[in-house]
Amino acid sequence: MKIISWNVNGIRACIKKGFLDFVKKHKPDILCLQESRGYQEDIDSLLPQYTKYWYHAEKKGYSGTAIFVRENLIPKKIVMGIGKKEHDKEGRVLSIEYENFYLICVYTPNSGEALKRLEYRKKWDKVFCAYIKKLDKKKPLVICGDLNVAHTEIDLANPKSNERSPGYTIEERDGFSKIISNNFIDSFRHFYPAKKEQYTWWSYRSNARSRNVGWRIDYFMLSKRLIPHLKKAFILAEVMGSDHCPVGIKLINKDI
Repeated sequence: MKIISWNVNGIRACIKKGFLDFVKKHKPDILCLQESRGYQEDIDSLLPQYTKYWYHAEKKGYSGTAIFVRENLIPKKIVMGIGKKEHDKEGRVLSIEYENFYLICVYTPNSGEALKRLEYRKKWDKVFCAYIKKLDKKKPLVICGDLNVAHTEIDLANPKSNERSPGYTIEERDGFSKIISNNFIDSFRHFYPAKKEQYTWWSYRSNARSRNVGWRIDYFMLSKRLIPHLKKAFILAEVMGSDHCPVGIKLINKDI
């Protein structure tokens, strides 16, 4: 089973930049999107081989998540949000349930310019952590998406100059660490604990992508008991179409 996650920075814009060709080439069994910012009426006719689940923000053209699944992988249940009204206005968490695991697509809030949303982000991290801990007691989890944090120094090009930048504050990094500490793994670091210059987001400024001055803020996290089923984790840094690139995993899904 190949699962890919991508912050598309607007699904309509990404379609114009090669999204459909990307899906045709990489053939994910499940595709999770963040910052979809689109309404399904004009998109659902595309990629007919997938059943599509959308979770939109109340504010049109903002945020949003989606999960596309192949016809042989229709889930038992779809859950929109985390059950907290304060945190479910922006369409940021979309979960699907299978017989033996949950898949959660998440677009974590950015702390914003001058860290204006940092206090909200800290609340979000705490509530999201509680949500996944509760689910993990029932069955193992695959969590993917734009977590809007570079966890350690190795996960961004310029850690020293970004210590109080959104996505690299100690508060945000601690929030991520608390998630990992609850019997989860960062799948990419599981395979490549010390591999440098592996990024998933680049600013549009100063030719950052061509110079690979980036951040790794897109993840697949798994319950530790899924480690025996984890075959591969990868970053598709060569894929254009957004300021993020896709990331993915391969699972041996027999008897998960």
